[in-house]
Amino acid sequence: MNTLIVLQIGISSFFELDNLYQVFVTRNKMLFVDDETEFSQKLSLFDYGLKVINRDSVIEVCLLSDKVLDERTLFVFDMNVKEIKVEVKRTVYQMLSRFFKPLSKWGILVGIRPVKLVHEMLDDDLSLDLIRDVLSDKYFIHPEKVALMTEIALRERPHLVPNDISAISLYLCIPFCPTRCLYCSFPSNDLKQKGKRLPEYLEKLAAETIHAVNHIYRLGKKVDCIYIGGGTPTSIDESQLDALLGMIKSHVNLADVKEYTVEAGRPDTITRKKLEIMKKNGVNRICINPQTMNEQTLVTIGRAHDAKSIVDVMKMAKEIGFKTINMDLIIGLPGETVHHTSDTLDKIIELAPENITIHTLAVKRASRLHEDLDYYELTHDQMVEEMMDDAELKLRKHGLTPYYMYRQKKMVGHLENVGYAISGHESLYNMRIMEEKHSIVACGAGAVSKICAPEENRFERVANFKGLEDYLDRFDEILLKKEILE
Repeated sequence: MNTLIVLQIGISSFFELDNLYQVFVTRNKMLFVDDETEFSQKLSLFDYGLKVINRDSVIEVCLLSDKVLDERTLFVFDMNVKEIKVEVKRTVYQMLSRFFKPLSKWGILVGIRPVKLVHEMLDDDLSLDLIRDVLSDKYFIHPEKVALMTEIALRERPHLVPNDISAISLYLCIPFCPTRCLYCSFPSNDLKQKGKRLPEYLEKLAAETIHAVNHIYRLGKKVDCIYIGGGTPTSIDESQLDALLGMIKSHVNLADVKEYTVEAGRPDTITRKKLEIMKKNGVNRICINPQTMNEQTLVTIGRAHDAKSIVDVMKMAKEIGFKTINMDLIIGLPGETVHHTSDTLDKIIELAPENITIHTLAVKRASRLHEDLDYYELTHDQMVEEMMDDAELKLRKHGLTPYYMYRQKKMVGHLENVGYAISGHESLYNMRIMEEKHSIVACGAGAVSKICAPEENRFERVANFKGLEDYLDRFDEILLKKEILE
């Protein structure tokens, strides 16, 4: 595989070039330097060299090996920041495409919210034909992904536009898990190690939630969507769950709430009593997340349940009366083939959930998988793409079609995560958080509030402290952060 040395001067992370290079070359085949002398000295050790230098609104881009292969100068005096970013990425992409085969069908898009771009163009009244042309010709996106983006945007549109600025989504985070999965990089807290602080955490979470909800109502707004995530929210016991949901029921006008989700998550943490507690407190959507139905893979990734328990919990949830259930699956898990994922899909489809979310494995730096990468056999890119194609065909055949989508860094095959739903069962919260057209007030450690004020052309993120200790010990600062919503 070709190797690449990159010299960047005056180029900030905003340009996302580091991620764009990896569309062509894996990071272990690249070296980044910021000194022209060092670049010249080491160039002969690499197949190619790329220079991207920003000199006061004149950006020089040069690709070379033993000679200059391509060289361009961009004059960006009259461009805004977003236009400059796109033009630089287009130039780099075009140059590298001459000598490297792109590993992704997403063109120059490397961010996590591709569909947001379609919404922006729809907001500007561009026709669908023109939008498709822009995505293909300007962003170099493959027609297959263009079709996916536009399909999802059109399905989301009635739920997002016009934006009711009086309606707020409420998110609560339970950052605890009974064990840590192989691929997980989230700052969840192992109950065995930090469970002693769980009662204190739930007390503070309730106080923050009440403070936030009261502030929402003081401003004349309403809560119309609730999502409890984690971590694993059902890792707390039945009495704790009853107290938490009872607190919400006491302080939120549930008559306004269109969607109320609890990410129940792992079947080994779900009991009939917990499901009944959710139901009586107004929860109308839950997530049961098997990830795979392959027994060996469940052991490999550190899940403390088997496939039968997934079936049992799903049947229990249906008996109790939940009308919308999501199930998460991951493609590309270590050791799995197309046969494994196809078998998993067949078994999950038989359980008839209203939502199925297909995640592509992302090898995050903070995960155990990344730490022990040499030990595991990862699925190669082409096979993962076959898995995704097979999943789409099966799900569409059974009436589940794409309704939201996002991407992550380090995804196997440079693919995406896609949520599928039966018509009428789309998750409002998922669409809102992805397209950033709606205010979300988030409570708990690591939670990020997102304030959308279209009349001011303002979108602002306000993050709580990630660490459990910081959240608990600096709680007064957390309460002040909730005053941002005006």
